[in-house]
Amino acid sequence: MAELGRVLVVDDSAVIRQLISVNLELEGFEVFTAVDGLDCLERVLEVDPQVITLDVIMPRLDGLRTAARLRSDPRTAHVKIVIITACAQDTEVQRGFEIGVDAYLTKPFDPAELIRTVRELAGVGNP
Repeated sequence: MAELGRVLVVDDSAVIRQLISVNLELEGFEVFTAVDGLDCLERVLEVDPQVITLDVIMPRLDGLRTAARLRSDPRTAHVKIVIITACAQDTEVQRGFEIGVDAYLTKPFDPAELIRTVRELAGVGNP
């Protein structure tokens, strides 16, 4: 199966990172992981992903502040961002879109919806 693109999965939960990674790898994406926002910012330039999935609540640097930093850096401003979080309050969602997040999925997420969203943002058609 041809590689569909690179995805950087950022979540402080090893279980969630693994769940997202397996779903995307089975679909043909090359997946890299980071444990929090600072780890994401350290890895993003070396990984050069098309899409980043971000949890909101993480130690050291949360997902929305990470998204804001990614958007403010010309080297990463183009990367598509999917927030995957249990924090689905309207104010959080609105803040995410104001920062420039491309999509918002709530935990527990539907794996098919995750794959559809990442494929769309990566510019890959459905099989």
